[in-house]
Parts: sequence; C-alpha cells; structure tokens
Amino acid sequence: MRLQELLKSAGIPAGLADAEVSSLCHDSRLMTPGAMFFAIPGATHDGSTFISDAIAKGAAAVVTSSPPSPCLCPLVVVSDVRSAMADISAAFYNHPDRSLKCIGVTGTNGKTTTTFLACHILESTSQRCGLVGTVKYVVAGVERPAPNTTPESLDLQEILAEIRDTGGRAAAIEVSSHALVQQRVRGIEFNAAVFTNLTQDHLDFHGTMGAYYDAKASLFESLCKQSSKRGRPIINSDDRYGLRLIEQFSKKTKITTFGRNVHADYRAASIRTEAKGTTFALETRGKSYLVRLPLIGLFNVYNALGAIAAAVACGVEVRAAVDAIAKSPQVPGRLERVPCKRNFQVFVDYAHTDDALRNVLSTLRDLNPARIITVFGCGGDRDRTKRPLMAMAAEELSTHVILTSDNPRSEDPERILDEIETGLRRKNHARITDREAAIRHAVEIAGPGDIVLIAGKGHEKSQDFEGVKIPFDDVDAAQRAIIDKKGSLIDG
Repeated sequence: MRLQELLKSAGIPAGLADAEVSSLCHDSRLMTPGAMFFAIPGATHDGSTFISDAIAKGAAAVVTSSPPSPCLCPLVVVSDVRSAMADISAAFYNHPDRSLKCIGVTGTNGKTTTTFLACHILESTSQRCGLVGTVKYVVAGVERPAPNTTPESLDLQEILAEIRDTGGRAAAIEVSSHALVQQRVRGIEFNAAVFTNLTQDHLDFHGTMGAYYDAKASLFESLCKQSSKRGRPIINSDDRYGLRLIEQFSKKTKITTFGRNVHADYRAASIRTEAKGTTFALETRGKSYLVRLPLIGLFNVYNALGAIAAAVACGVEVRAAVDAIAKSPQVPGRLERVPCKRNFQVFVDYAHTDDALRNVLSTLRDLNPARIITVFGCGGDRDRTKRPLMAMAAEELSTHVILTSDNPRSEDPERILDEIETGLRRKNHARITDREAAIRHAVEIAGPGDIVLIAGKGHEKSQDFEGVKIPFDDVDAAQRAIIDKKGSLIDG
C-alpha cells in the first residue's frame, strides 16, 4: 500500500515523500524491508532510539513524535504515536471490526471468564468467534500464546483481520485499563461493551482509583461516538462504579444492565451453588429461564449474565444463549478444580486482588468444607497497597493461610511477604517462600472434607524472577503433590 494513500485513509496529514508500505512494525527486532516502523515512547524504552536500527533494516517509513535529523527514509511526525498507530493499523487492515460482531469486556475481575462464555455462546450458535484475552488468543480455532491481555493496536488489528479473513463472524476481546490508556482499541467499534466491576488494582500504573475509573469509562465514551455501528453498553448495576457509569452515559445511549437487583434488565434470582456448578433463574424481557452454569460462584453468575447480554446484543436469542452456556468449558485458572481421588478438593484461581480473593473464598465456603487452606502471594513491581488487603481477605475467610512467592519480578520475595504479613492479625499462618514447597505443604496437611485454594497465578505457566521466567504451573505442582501423598489423579 502506498504511504500517501495509507495516511489519507487514516486521516493523518501526509508530507511530500511517498513509499510502498508492505507491513507494519513496532518492534525494531522484528523489522523486515518495506515495513512502516512506529517509534513508541515507553516506560522503560523509547522507540525513537531504535529508529536507526529500523532504517538499517529497510524501513519504508517511520512514525515518530521525536524526529531524528537527518533521516534517510520518509518521516511521519505526530504528537501521539500510539493514536497514529491505531488509526494507521485500522486503515492498513481495512477496518476488520466492521465485518465482525465485536464484544469488548472491561473491569477488574471477570474479564476472562466473560469473554470465554460470550465466545462459547457465539460459537455454539453458528457464529465463528475469535478470542483475545489474558489466557490465550484464538483465531480460526487455533490457539496461540497471549503476551498481553489486550495486544498493541497494530497486533490487535492484524488478529481481527485474520479472524475476518478465515471466515470468522465475531470476536470477544478483553479490554484492559492499560490498553484503554495506551489507545490499543482505538478505532475498534464494538457491538457490545461489558463492564464487570471495579475494585482496587493497577494503582502502580493509574495512581488513583479515579484515574483507573476514567480509563474504564473511556471505552463507553468511545462506544457513544461510534459511526459505523450502534454499540450497546452492558453494565453491572450491582457495582458502585457500574452505577456511576450508568449515570454518566444514560443520557447519551441506551444501556443494558445486569445484576441481582430488581431493576436489572438481566436479573439473576434463586441462585444455587453446588460443587460442580450453579443454577439460577434468569429474568429478562418479561420471561424467566433456568440457567445451568457448569461454573461455581456468585461472581460467575455475574460473568454469565454479562456474556448472555452481550451475545443477545450480537443477535443471539436468549433461549439459545441459555442452552449454550450449559455446555460452557472450564476456564483455565479460574476456580479450576485439580482432579484428585483423595477426600479433599484442590482449586487453582487467578485471584490477585483482595476483592477477587474474597469472592473465590466466599464461593468455596458455600460448599461447606471442613477447612479452607489458602496458598497465595503477591506479584512484585505491582500495586503494593493491596498486599495487606489480600492478607486480610485470606485470613478472614480461610482456616489456614500459607504465604508464598508469586511473581517477584525485580523485588525481594521476602520483602513482599513482609508487606503481606502486615495485614494478618492471628499470626498463625505459615510462610513458605518457595511456591512448590508451599503447595506441597498445603496438600500434605489437607484432610477429609478440606478445600485447598492456590491463588494468584491461575493459568500462568511461569514465575518471573528478575526478568527471568522459570517454568511453573500451579495445577502441575498440585498434581505432583497429590501423587506424592499417595493419591491418584482421576477425571472429575
């Protein structure tokens, strides 16, 4: 595609120079001849320092806010490289979102499960759906690793184009607050945008809860301004920040609400949780439907409500959505049961905020276990203020707490545990820094009727120590511990 044509399509003023652009790139290490290079300013690396490398590798043009002088290839100078990258990527891939029914899911907790459920419903109703989220990306039924919850705009547009070009009709996308601030979903027009909830997290990035909320709200602001399709906000009206969103946007667009309150458009009633699933009555549009959800917990009821409402906004009948959700798969690392022949149960969950941990533990308490043994830690280089809060939640709702390492990153694991301990009052917990040893200890002390919860990492397959990722899987570690306890693994 010619540079001048591409810039015109993206609504960006073009200079006099022209060139043939064969591909797009934001990582100079992956440059190929003919690519347009985006020099993104970052927190740790400034893309402008790699412009010379990109040119040496045959860049057709460079998009930057800090132009070098002199430069041996066409320059596109913009005030915001990320916004320009989003606009140019959308134009380069011919706006794939316009050919897809797109569902965006944002919030602190529940994004992954809600997108999984929405994708499953669409697939089950003959709408081939791609998936973009924390656990994995799925294009044309083929899974690939997920480096980021929401990829950079350039990568996301390429994924959506692949979904479109391989016969896909829809895409379910997790939309993180980082992605919203960094313009990663800029230009994508959603058929439905789901807000799950907002609780304290990522304050190391946003600074305040106000800024965190504003990031989430920007998705719905964009939804109100869409030109090619009418998008439907779908908001948890039981959440206080959800109510704030409703108040902020109700005069701009029609909002669909979900929750347990009597005014919700999609209301859950008569909720019953058992060890292998949850049932509830879905009340919507003057009718009631019995929902059989093969996931446990009140929080998963909310996730199911959001997913059903999003699917309906994409043209699925309510009854078809309810029938489909009864056959939804286990979401990796989201209250995932580890098969165990012993007379206790082991669950792995991604809960890494105090609110998420409370939700999971409350769900497990509803199963009336003899004891709950909780293993958890906190990630390094992340919001430190939530560490004692997670400790308080674990201590309040568990019988026994085992503190351990999560992803220390550049921090000293022992100092992280010191900060977690400030939230504990009973002081009868165990502290085992090595995560495998901590999991092994939890399984070893588990007795009849007990539940072991291993929280914090969920689906992750490694631990991060000083930027070095060591292979580690909570489910595998739990299975090894169960086998060594002279148990055996079974399907279940």
